[in-house]
Amino acid sequence: MQKSVRCNEGHALYLSLIARREGIKRGYLSKKTTENSRWNEKYFALHQNVLFYFENEQSTRPTGIYLLEGCTCERMPAPKAPSSGRDSSDKLQHCFLVVFGHDGQKPLELRTNDDEDCAEWVEAIQRASYSTLVVEREVLMQKYIHLAQILETEKVASSQLRTQLEDQHTEIERLKGEIAVMNKAKEKMLPSQSSREEKENPDIVKIKKVQSFMRGWLCRRKWKLMVQDYICSPHAESMRTRNRIVFSMVEAEAEYVLQLSVLVNCFLRPLRMAASSKKPPVSHDDVSSIFLNSETIMFLHEIFHQGLKARIASWPTLVLADLFDILLPMLNIYQEFVRNHQYSLQVLANCKQNRDFDKLLKQYESKVACEEQMLETFLTYPMFQIPRYIITLHELLAHTPHEHVERKSLEFAKSKLEELSKMMHDEVSDTENIRKNLAIERMIVEGCDVLLDTNQTFVRQGTLLQVPSAEKGKLGKVRLGSLSLRKEAERQCFLFTKHLLICTRTSGGKLHLLKQGGTLSLIECTLVEELDLSDEDCKYYNAAGQGFSHLEFKVVVEPVNAPSFSVVLLAPSRQEKEVWTSDISQCIDNIRCNGLITSVFEENSKRIALSDARLQKDDVDICFSKTLNSCKVPQIRYASVERLLERLTDLRFLSIDFLNTFLHTYRIFTTATVVMDKLADIYKKPFTSIPVRSLELFFASSQGPWGCEQLNNKSPRLSRKFSSAPPLCVASLTASPVHSRKLSLSSPVGGVRAGTLDSSPPPTCPRAPLNLSWGPSSPELGPSAEGSRCAMSPASAFAIATAAAGHTGLQGQPVPPHKSHDKEFLIRRAATNRVLNVLRHWVSKHAQDFDTNRELKSGVITLLEEVLRDPDLLSQERKATANILSALSQEEPEDSQLKIQDILQLAEYPRAECFESLSAMELAEQITLLDHVVFKSIPYEEFLGQGWMKVNKNEKTPYIMKTSQHFNDMSNLVASQIMTHADANSRASSIEKWLAVADICRCLNNFNGVLEIMSALNRSAIYRLKKTWAKVCKQTKALMDRLQKIVSSEGRFKNLRETLKNCNPPCVPYLGLYLTDLAFIEEGTPNFTEEGLVNFSKMRMISHIIREIRQFQQAPYRIEHQPKVTQFLLDKSLVMDEDTLYELSLKIEPRLPPAN
Repeated sequence: MQKSVRCNEGHALYLSLIARREGIKRGYLSKKTTENSRWNEKYFALHQNVLFYFENEQSTRPTGIYLLEGCTCERMPAPKAPSSGRDSSDKLQHCFLVVFGHDGQKPLELRTNDDEDCAEWVEAIQRASYSTLVVEREVLMQKYIHLAQILETEKVASSQLRTQLEDQHTEIERLKGEIAVMNKAKEKMLPSQSSREEKENPDIVKIKKVQSFMRGWLCRRKWKLMVQDYICSPHAESMRTRNRIVFSMVEAEAEYVLQLSVLVNCFLRPLRMAASSKKPPVSHDDVSSIFLNSETIMFLHEIFHQGLKARIASWPTLVLADLFDILLPMLNIYQEFVRNHQYSLQVLANCKQNRDFDKLLKQYESKVACEEQMLETFLTYPMFQIPRYIITLHELLAHTPHEHVERKSLEFAKSKLEELSKMMHDEVSDTENIRKNLAIERMIVEGCDVLLDTNQTFVRQGTLLQVPSAEKGKLGKVRLGSLSLRKEAERQCFLFTKHLLICTRTSGGKLHLLKQGGTLSLIECTLVEELDLSDEDCKYYNAAGQGFSHLEFKVVVEPVNAPSFSVVLLAPSRQEKEVWTSDISQCIDNIRCNGLITSVFEENSKRIALSDARLQKDDVDICFSKTLNSCKVPQIRYASVERLLERLTDLRFLSIDFLNTFLHTYRIFTTATVVMDKLADIYKKPFTSIPVRSLELFFASSQGPWGCEQLNNKSPRLSRKFSSAPPLCVASLTASPVHSRKLSLSSPVGGVRAGTLDSSPPPTCPRAPLNLSWGPSSPELGPSAEGSRCAMSPASAFAIATAAAGHTGLQGQPVPPHKSHDKEFLIRRAATNRVLNVLRHWVSKHAQDFDTNRELKSGVITLLEEVLRDPDLLSQERKATANILSALSQEEPEDSQLKIQDILQLAEYPRAECFESLSAMELAEQITLLDHVVFKSIPYEEFLGQGWMKVNKNEKTPYIMKTSQHFNDMSNLVASQIMTHADANSRASSIEKWLAVADICRCLNNFNGVLEIMSALNRSAIYRLKKTWAKVCKQTKALMDRLQKIVSSEGRFKNLRETLKNCNPPCVPYLGLYLTDLAFIEEGTPNFTEEGLVNFSKMRMISHIIREIRQFQQAPYRIEHQPKVTQFLLDKSLVMDEDTLYELSLKIEPRLPPAN
């Protein structure tokens, strides 16, 4: 018996009796059992839309009943049977399948012994399914509904006409009364009028009539022209547009309220009830964490929507401002929702691990009201409501006249909504950084407490090789080639603004912090970029028989309560080394300078930083957010180009996130020449180019109560080693080079021992105002014994530390003591240091700017050569300048890795191998190699300005278009290779092999390759091949479902984003994910505000995406290139276009004929 079918047993027996006697079709058929897949012969009888089967023809009671209404019946190829004779093989050729339209009902497989009998049964069952009647019924029902609507409309129209007739009848009666009164008055005046007419000439009367007609016609024509002119006027068009915007807003609000009601009624309230059951699949706390305050949001918008509908009823008078005045104070509830939105999605993902909850959730999502949308989609809708209101008000104000009564109210509402949106954006930015840190912390088995610091900002991650320490003597005669291949030498490195984490990866893929040097506090580190020949580690490396081609750099760690040690890391390329050393040096410099201010100034440090209102208070040319950058200064939201350049060259701060954002996006709002001119001005004219307030704060502490006490070396507040300021009395030149000054701008030079500063309260000194007009001062320093310290102001210490003034001069001599208090000298050194710092970051991380702009490159070289001619240049500054010049002048070394030009050349050669001769591992590795080569060839400037969506996109973004073309070519190759097989078994084997390739690509973090293969398999030409897919094994189909879930575009690639967060480079992401994000940012926010300020928040979002892309671009794969495989993958002769593929698909499996 069929499931979920109820029938009267006596009625069923009566129908079976009629079916045996007068059935449409009767006879013996073989039925396949579901338990053991055997065929049992039964007697079947078909009556109307009911199919009975009996044990034999003499049975009076039916064994089973099938309701055929809504089913489909088609012939099917019989399964293979053992070759036991021709008779048995002939019987297996007449099978047909009955598929029922009920959920959960298994199909019925039947077999006849005769082909003609099989065709008759199929035709009879198709007629019994009443499919044509169902279609006709639906058509008639639609017609009935349409006619009912017409009837209802006619009833309303007739009622309105009846009312109008009654009104007109009343009006006619009134007019008749007026006419009667007028006739009586006319009768009284008739004698005098007749006498007057007798006197007037008939021609005059005609002229008067013509004149009266002309006056009326001219008035009507003038009025008509006035109305037409107004209809065509800009004001009328603006009012029509304004009305359309209001109507659209009402429709959008109604849709939003409907979405919220579905979220609450179909998910929230049922899950609350489920949480109160005896065996709850989810707790009440989890339900509250998932849905947050969505029910309150729904109630609020229901009230707002009712108010909008009431205002529409009074159209054309539309007054909306007071509604927004009521709504605005209550919109703060969105802050809680937005702040915890990402957490709610994480809780939902964890709850889905429970099978009972997942099953219950799928049941809710299958409701008609949900329209096949997932819960995550409904939870995302409130995230976009505030920006939608802002856009609507912006459009409304654009079509609202300035003298309109609602203008000021709407502007106020828009400003308040923008403030709320800014606050929400800041909170999302804060939580995004915390989530990134926590994701990395979860990847480490031992955990990492330093990542729980909310001020810790992620900078970069990648794979480096750690060279064995020279002290342990483990290097022996290991050569570079063997060392790079040893798994134990590979380290996963994570750089943050305060710490450098070094981890090992086990065979299971888990990360473990190194026992020694796993967590390096950057405040205790010194970066040595180039190892000198005199370095102990370098001696051991040279003794090994081979150098490292200047790919190594060393981090010297000097803990406070532990012996010092060093970590030598090896980058895969020169460019990778420059990027790592640049970022590490920036982090070290920032944390030391900030720490020095905190340590020296103590409580006064906050006063000094906050005393400059330009750092935190909004002005006409700058606007700040509440989020602090790595220098503990509010981030810039909007600013003019001049203020951005001023912040870039401010001697007090050099935030690495600001510098990255500026260098990534400066092309949008300025040019490289302007930036270069500003840096040249800072170096050449620091006193006129640097803001006066910046100079004053350099010496702010000299005006305070602190004076000239000898600094206490034992102060507990100076136990942390900042960028150590030099002593005013020079120590012995034989001091240990390990304690050389920690300036990470370039590698330190041994020779001078750097002391540490103390912040113990000194005695008071008389205050003296800062006078920048003073010349170089030469205060005489008192004599000092060896090991003692002379007096020194905290501001001078900070200036000297920033300016690298603690190193020996050009000829190896220390800085003259009389210059340690020379304000002009200190400021020049600080300005030089800042210019070199910016240039070094620019050259090392954005070298393509100088390769494409020869004028810029020559200008930088000229400036650096001028810096080298400075007689007061310190040795460290000289070495840093020489390093930047060397990086600019040297040509890129020949890279042995595959390049995009090689791919274009390989595509010209015919393929030498066939698909069957290549293993899945070979195909996956070479697909990954090709995808990464194409992906890393994209210059980051192509991601600016949505060039890939313009008409001339091939000229603006050639490499993005090549990447898109390569994706399409690879997808076409997969589809074409599958369709070349004529046999279904061969096609199924090919599909299984390509899915194995996709799974290996997933293991290699090549999600672009996974999407290439999955898009090919989901094409209509392949997806419709039911016979082919029937031969694909269940394990492969399950694998396809898992891969499809990872790369699904649902929720803006939610699963793929989560996977990318948790994966370690090298990786090839799907480029379309980032292009979608960039397009969303570009279209949602303008580059400039209405006041002409640069939208730096937008620049920061764009820079964040570009940094993530470049992180994946710079981590190379260690895969050996196999030309035979790449030639096959790039062979265009095998590729077919979409139309050809579909035509071939129809030939392989033609469409089924429509049911009669």
